[in-house]
Amino acid sequence: MTELDDIDRQLIAALQLNGRKSFKEIAEETGIPASSVRYRVQRLEDSGTLQIVGIANPLSIGFDRLALIGVRCAPGKARNVCKEMAALTESSYVVLTTGSYDVMVEVVCRDLEHYTELLYDRLQLIDGVVATETFFVLEAHKLAYGWGVGTPAGLNPRHMGIKPGEES
Repeated sequence: MTELDDIDRQLIAALQLNGRKSFKEIAEETGIPASSVRYRVQRLEDSGTLQIVGIANPLSIGFDRLALIGVRCAPGKARNVCKEMAALTESSYVVLTTGSYDVMVEVVCRDLEHYTELLYDRLQLIDGVVATETFFVLEAHKLAYGWGVGTPAGLNPRHMGIKPGEES
């Protein structure tokens, strides 16, 4: 895990709001030189702390099945199950959990046939999977990926497009 300072947090916060913002714009908003912005963002990406991607609502672009799957695992197998599920192209989120399930995985499939093939022909055959329970997403009301850094001191929320009272 990379140690984050206030500058890193400022950069992450700015990019979570708009991942297409230029280094020059971020430099103007934060008062950090553009060369430092470029260097720090690259360091955060290289360390795996930050990933800049375009996110689309799968239900809006032709994928009919978005599901969360709770997975119960054989003792000692949950981490390997996570690794195998993370390798599936359909998985978008895989976590080791406590509670009724050892693993939770989010999958995106074209249709029910695709989902059925994934579940019965691949996912349930992963070594260590004991049982699964599917929760189909009927509507997506919020898909957000801006968490954990808030608006650090020194960064004007208005420059980031945040209205007064909306600061995290």
